[in-house]
Amino acid sequence: MQLSQEQTVKLLKGNYSFSLWSLSMLITRLKGVYAGDSSTDSLETCTGELNAFVKKFSGIMGNDYVLLEKL
Repeated sequence: MQLSQEQTVKLLKGNYSFSLWSLSMLITRLKGVYAGDSSTDSLETCTGELNAFVKKFSGIMGNDYVLLEKL
């Protein structure tokens, strides 16, 4: 799965609960980054970090993975 920039914006502007603590922490940090700079470059960076996380940890994400797929 690869998150698009549109999905990333939806995630960063939304209020979702994740069971994986490290994913929640990443999203919280990226929300701060995006709130401070909502440029295309910043969004591209946020999307890249999210996709790298999902690629690395998809095997342990469980329901969090399903939730991200539905964005």
